[in-house]
Amino acid sequence: MAFTFFFRDLPVIEHAVEHAVRFASGRQRFKVWDAGSALGQETYTIAIVLAEKMGGFAFKNLRLDATDHDSANNFGDVVNNAVYHYDELKRMPEELFRKYFEPNGKPDHFRVIEKLRNQVSFQYHDLLSLDPIGTDYGLIVCKNVLLHFSYEQRIEVIKMFHGALSPGGFFTSEHTQKMPKEVAHLFEHVTPNSQLFRKLGDL
Repeated sequence: MAFTFFFRDLPVIEHAVEHAVRFASGRQRFKVWDAGSALGQETYTIAIVLAEKMGGFAFKNLRLDATDHDSANNFGDVVNNAVYHYDELKRMPEELFRKYFEPNGKPDHFRVIEKLRNQVSFQYHDLLSLDPIGTDYGLIVCKNVLLHFSYEQRIEVIKMFHGALSPGGFFTSEHTQKMPKEVAHLFEHVTPNSQLFRKLGDL
């Protein structure tokens, strides 16, 4: 899913990060999976919010895995290069833009600073393979992806996410996608007005 932009659905991301950062407190490593990263706008939005919430020392312990399936659009090259036109960046507060982006040498293009790029790793991945890219994630973000799957496929993908989360880790999705009843027992709904869930037990 390629349509996204910086700071899209920011309250959702901030809410998820607020809970996840408390979960990460005191841990030597904190892993986040952005499943469906497209060209990286959402991934680097998450990274900016985490950097602001975690502080410099704790942020160095972050690993943010970005994945998407559409290799035809060269998502990986864009995410790794982290260069974006100013039109994609102008929605964010000016102080954050100046703090986390630097001139790229190309007119009206800016690059995410190295501090953020170093914590982000991209790989192509098909969620419907049901093979997670890793385990022990404190937060999994999957927005604007599940709506493209059938109800049965969403159940299986959420089961995969559950298995990839650390005990007590968090999962968030878009507001339009309610947790299927078949897997609702695997999570605690954190707040009634959000699609943020905390992992409970094992399958």
